[in-house]
Amino acid sequence: MTSVFPGSPTTTSRAGLAADQATLVDQPGLVLRPAAERFHSSHGWLESWHSFSFAGHDHPAWRGFGPLLVINDDRVAAGRGFGMHPHRDMEIITVMVEGVLHHRDSMGHSEALRAGEVQRMSAGSGIVHSEMNEGSQSCRLLQIWIAPSRQGLPPSYSQKPFELSSGWTLLIDPEQSAGAMAIDRSVRLWRARPRAGERLALPGAAEAHGWIQLIDGDLEISLEPAAQGPLRGHLHSGDGLGMEPGMPGTITAGAGGADLLVFELR
Repeated sequence: MTSVFPGSPTTTSRAGLAADQATLVDQPGLVLRPAAERFHSSHGWLESWHSFSFAGHDHPAWRGFGPLLVINDDRVAAGRGFGMHPHRDMEIITVMVEGVLHHRDSMGHSEALRAGEVQRMSAGSGIVHSEMNEGSQSCRLLQIWIAPSRQGLPPSYSQKPFELSSGWTLLIDPEQSAGAMAIDRSVRLWRARPRAGERLALPGAAEAHGWIQLIDGDLEISLEPAAQGPLRGHLHSGDGLGMEPGMPGTITAGAGGADLLVFELR
């Protein structure tokens, strides 16, 4: 599995951009993935937006960002879901945004995953699982796939609730700091829900790549790459932005606040 970080793809069309995003396009060290440019799968009971190539959607410019291979924003109708299906040699993270999803797997787990909770599943040598919305309302989740450091590991599973705030909450961490969970990859993942006008410094080590995924809302981003002057632009709900190392910066939530994930990738 590749760990190559792509450069700026040439596939982002100006038609898919908001007017306030132009400064983030064609900039060295940045990869913008506008929400409107994501792949989309519609199956009646499932509406899914794919930041990267997935299932029947494939483009060589969008086959992941380093070890980050999949970000799917899924909405699952009540009473429907994904039946039993296999995975292997993949680190799978599910961030529950709305509603409840019930997980069952070949290791004997049967768990309800609720909004605010995070699930970590190491498929390893092989696992079979299902994800069903057994409630009366639709649910929403972000499912994330990350390439593991090693193959053939014993499969494992865990989940836990996180108390989210306007500041950064660490969800995934190799050292399991602050109650975070670990996966078989040197990756950190944070979530924050800043209120309108609130400003946060971007987390992550200076020597690592970063990816921002905006779940909801909008925000202004200000970056200070060492090789050029400051960069400013905006991200809107569903947008993603990849960054090469050495790009410290801040985000400021828009009038409706924001809900976002930030990845530190190696």
